[in-house]
Amino acid sequence: MVSVIFHIDVNSAYLSWTAVEQLKHGVKQDLRLIPSIIGGDQKSRHGVVLAKSVEAKKYGIHTGEPVVNAFRKCPTLVMEPPNHKMYREYSQRLMSFLRTYTERIEQVSVDECYLDFTEIADRWHSPVDGALEIKNQVKEKFGFTVNVGISSNKLLAKMASDFEKPDKVHTLYPEEIQVKMWPLPVGELYMAGHASVEKLKKLEINTIGDLAQMDPAILELHLKSHGRKLWESANGIGSDVVQTDPAEAKGVGNSTTLPKDLTTQAEAELVLDKLCGSVSKRLKQAGQKAGMVSVEIRYYNFENVSHQKQLSRAASQKEILCEAAETLFKELWDGRPVRLLGVRTSKLVEEDAPEQISLFDLDFQEDIKKMEKKKKIQEALEKVRKKYGDDIVKKGV
Repeated sequence: MVSVIFHIDVNSAYLSWTAVEQLKHGVKQDLRLIPSIIGGDQKSRHGVVLAKSVEAKKYGIHTGEPVVNAFRKCPTLVMEPPNHKMYREYSQRLMSFLRTYTERIEQVSVDECYLDFTEIADRWHSPVDGALEIKNQVKEKFGFTVNVGISSNKLLAKMASDFEKPDKVHTLYPEEIQVKMWPLPVGELYMAGHASVEKLKKLEINTIGDLAQMDPAILELHLKSHGRKLWESANGIGSDVVQTDPAEAKGVGNSTTLPKDLTTQAEAELVLDKLCGSVSKRLKQAGQKAGMVSVEIRYYNFENVSHQKQLSRAASQKEILCEAAETLFKELWDGRPVRLLGVRTSKLVEEDAPEQISLFDLDFQEDIKKMEKKKKIQEALEKVRKKYGDDIVKKGV
């Protein structure tokens, strides 16, 4: 059976939810119908545009730009502050409603989710009819609108939901890719960040179709593993598995919102070093080692991306975790200012669990010697840290 996946995305969620809440309390002016934004005090960390109305977009205002710039473009702009508690409440109500259709829902952010429509599709004449019913019910019941993208995998469903807005249903099945997706600018491809797009343009790749027909080996040469991922996305290759249950919580991690956006690799490495030190300490306190490391980046415009790496051997040492985290950051970061960094470990095992060493290593005995030497160095570092504090040994950058 071919999967049918919906991607449901609230249109300008923060602004829409604020508008609905205001109208409930007697405010006559609907923020969605005038040039308006959700932002914050220009001197605070929230001094960027978090959401905008369709009317504000006409002035060239875009999400993520400084509030002060938005007011230069439209001096009569109306701004409301963010209210994350209220957003969570609206999000919970929406998800509860969607679960009256099916429990097979994967929420990926406060305002969007994937819904596996496959097993309930026979209730409607077509998936489009089902999507229209859901979309219209949301509008009638809650007063805000959503876009619904429909396809056979999550990637294409998300791309479809980003087509014309608001309050629309769009399909993007594999057979529709060449007509509906390939003509679009390459910057509209999911996961194609600004830095990646600039590199692609230097390769004369301007549309998603150009990217899809490029030799993936050349893309990997210029963009490493991310190049292959972008090529797969351009060809509509993606997962159809809707993760209905939360991912296994067993893991140790730490993240930090930065007092100032970082913009260099060196700055990131200093932050990752501290995060890995904290994660390493907690792993050791729990008597565990990790087999997987993941890094999360939240950009200045609140867009989140993450990437994970399987370790060759489970470990809890700070240096090993940091090496993996730095590699992941280099592969993931597209050059934009970073607001938050996080490091998480998973696939945990007991500290005394035996290590399995591959018999196919090029130099087995030399590998063991290197491991033993590294282990002794790390043990010495741990003794120094325990005696003089965690910050006594710092990474040189």
